[in-house]
Amino acid sequence: MKRPVWGRGTPVPRPRRPWHGHYYAMYSDEWGGITTDPAEMQVPVDDHVVHRGDGVFETLKCRHGGIYCLDEHLDRLFASAEAIGLRPSHSRAALGGIIIETVRAGRQRDCLIRVIVSRGPGGFGVSPAECPQAGLYVMAYHLPPSFMEAHPGGARAVTVDVPLKGGGLAAIKTCNYLPNVLMKAAALSAGADYPIAYDERGFLAEGATENVGVVTRDRRLRLPRPGRILQGITMRRVAALAARRPEAVGLAAVEEADIPRADVAAAAEVLIFGTTPDVTSVVELDRRPVGEGRPGPIRAALQRLLEADQMAGSDRVTPACD
Repeated sequence: MKRPVWGRGTPVPRPRRPWHGHYYAMYSDEWGGITTDPAEMQVPVDDHVVHRGDGVFETLKCRHGGIYCLDEHLDRLFASAEAIGLRPSHSRAALGGIIIETVRAGRQRDCLIRVIVSRGPGGFGVSPAECPQAGLYVMAYHLPPSFMEAHPGGARAVTVDVPLKGGGLAAIKTCNYLPNVLMKAAALSAGADYPIAYDERGFLAEGATENVGVVTRDRRLRLPRPGRILQGITMRRVAALAARRPEAVGLAAVEEADIPRADVAAAAEVLIFGTTPDVTSVVELDRRPVGEGRPGPIRAALQRLLEADQMAGSDRVTPACD
């Protein structure tokens, strides 16, 4: 079949797709501006983030017109970039301003925000020297309901054997997410909502894009130690809030620990933490009930802490929309 060819200077048709309704606004260094036309929200194919996964990213949440934990996400973004020798094209302050402007342009008080700092366009090889300058792409898009809002009965999870990223890459939020994709695919093929992985020593690690923790029978919130996981902003924030007054949320302690499989199987609650799911109860793991087989009280208490922290007036909320 002969395909049409458009020459230089000829406008290329930009058809609308069914999923475009979920895309609100995009900033790109390619234009140095923001578009609200989903058909124009493109990344150059020669950008190393496309053909090498060479870049870092963050996903933030905006609720009620306020961006949650903007500073923490920028901290991690710049730390990830430094770890792979990538110099962002904008200062921290300028990038924060671009994020706010993109949210405002999208005109949605509730949205997710994807920030990608790429090695930039410049060729199809593997050498970063091809790319004269880093690229920046900021996207404001649809925020779905949290998992527990859509599924108040809780989530099903399954253990997957997809190898974790090694060599310190597990702790860097790079755009190379093939292992994470395979983890999610394995969970979906098993009829589960979330995958859970263990490290080489048999200790609890993380999910595809979420952190995982347990509540023990003696009411201790245990989270995996750093090193073999990407420490999520949501998990860290919930842990910090709960640690101020553990007894107020029904806990005896909040701690980091090596968590073997047997402890996960014996847990009173297994919890998922993430930007989109917030705090989610796993009620079934590997086709066996967790605890009493229903969402537990610790999860509910932690979710209330998180929701209060996301409201206007919190020191973790940056106003973006009126």
